[in-house]
Amino acid sequence: MDYVTEEAPRQATIFDVARLAGVSHQTVSRVVNDLPNVRSSTRVRVEEAIKKLRYVPSPAARALVTRRSRTIGLIATGGPEFGPSSTVLYFNAAARDARWSVFTANMTDSDPGSIRGAVEAFLRQNVEGIAVISGHEGSVDVVAGMELTIPLVALEATPHVGLATVGADQYNGARNAVRHLIALGHRGIAHLAGPADSVDARERERGWRDELGANDLSARVIGVGDWSPSSGHRFGESCDLTGLTAIFAANDQMSIGLIHALNERGLTVPADMSIIGFDDIPEAAYVTPPLTTVRQDFETIGRDMLSTLLARIEGDRSTELPQSLPELIERASTGPARSVA
Repeated sequence: MDYVTEEAPRQATIFDVARLAGVSHQTVSRVVNDLPNVRSSTRVRVEEAIKKLRYVPSPAARALVTRRSRTIGLIATGGPEFGPSSTVLYFNAAARDARWSVFTANMTDSDPGSIRGAVEAFLRQNVEGIAVISGHEGSVDVVAGMELTIPLVALEATPHVGLATVGADQYNGARNAVRHLIALGHRGIAHLAGPADSVDARERERGWRDELGANDLSARVIGVGDWSPSSGHRFGESCDLTGLTAIFAANDQMSIGLIHALNERGLTVPADMSIIGFDDIPEAAYVTPPLTTVRQDFETIGRDMLSTLLARIEGDRSTELPQSLPELIERASTGPARSVA
């Protein structure tokens, strides 16, 4: 029996584009690399040929022409938490839209040696800038301490001296969450914090304490979780609820585990205990009861990180975007405070 082998379609070259557009391959190169001195009509013709032939320029060839690699290094540390993972996703999407390539180093911890090794690998790839998305305290300091000659931007809950930072205002987001509970009449408000090495968790705890203090309320009850539903469940199982009518959890996953544990204890949310989370994960609107939370715009944060880094790469150090303020999303897990004996 005879077999017919189909050859894979040949990938279009710069010369194919030049022939179809009726120009030289040097002109195609100038259009691909967005260089000046190309007539607009010629540029349109070349771009149409590129689209028709589905021509994909070689990154190596582009770097030789422009002496630019159009590549970025991205360091992401921590587990698969919703917030950082979403920011990574939108950062990469923004880079694709801008026609930049991203080398990503994912690591579960923030070991300084591993971070420095990732940066050194990026430099060998001739990256033009580095972004750091990390939930661990100290990760940014490791990269900043290497005194790089290329721009660096970081996802940070608090401004970092001498470093371009982008992020959400975790502190005031937390204050808004607690303010919402106080407006409902709650006076005994506990907090389930995130991990001790998390900058975001520390800022949310600080916001909880300061908003209570501003209203002459004491920060009496606090627990520490690891962002997971199981840690929220453990806190709900063991927490002394005496004098409490509300709990502010540092993220939505812990809130969900917490609600489950309270239900097992025979308590109803929000009649017996109001619960508010942070992040507004996709599941938050569909749990029982739907979760009141604080929404972060991870798409805007990811895209702002990319635009800030590219501005720094182009020499614009004046670009410093303000922190975005998370939005309070009111749902059914919070309600008026019950009377406390």
